[in-house]
Amino acid sequence: MAFQQFTFPQVIEELGLSVVDTKLFDTLPAESVAPDFEQTIREGADLASAIDTEKARSEFVIAPLLFELWRRHRGEFSIFSGVELVADANRGLNGICDFLLAQAVSQHIMTHPILSIVEAKNENLRSGLGQCIASMVAANIVNASKSGSQTPVYGVVTSGSLWKFLKLVGSDLSMDGSEYHINQLGKLFAVLGFIVTSHRK
Repeated sequence: MAFQQFTFPQVIEELGLSVVDTKLFDTLPAESVAPDFEQTIREGADLASAIDTEKARSEFVIAPLLFELWRRHRGEFSIFSGVELVADANRGLNGICDFLLAQAVSQHIMTHPILSIVEAKNENLRSGLGQCIASMVAANIVNASKSGSQTPVYGVVTSGSLWKFLKLVGSDLSMDGSEYHINQLGKLFAVLGFIVTSHRK
């Protein structure tokens, strides 16, 4: 079994997690976004919607947004696409991650993942929760094996248009009750910026 074979809510029981619904980022103020970038993302979202494939959403919405995040926080994190994460293959905690953001040790080698991003199937966020949570647990195991301590691991399931965030500390999973729309770019950059700088000492 690999990440994508986990379903929600079964993943909670199978991986021994406790879950709570909460508001993770409601108090974060939105960041400013340049009008030309907003226009680029808006047009990309329209094009992706017309093509209506995961690949289009990834290429025209998710990747450009993450690249802009990388530019805003250059040196704070590394970004990876389509990389394999292996924590415990016997438990199904292995697989290919759509996108993975990690502490900025090296852009060439993925270490210390901090955010797993999963593209929702058929634009249904719930369909991506099992895979996302499993990849977060795997990232948690990898981080603990390297540092010997439990640090928060974040996850997000996105259709490109909608973004739902999660947070894992040990076996405690928090699910954000809010979903953020791509039209809320300032809020999305605030949340993602908080996550990629959360590992600062």
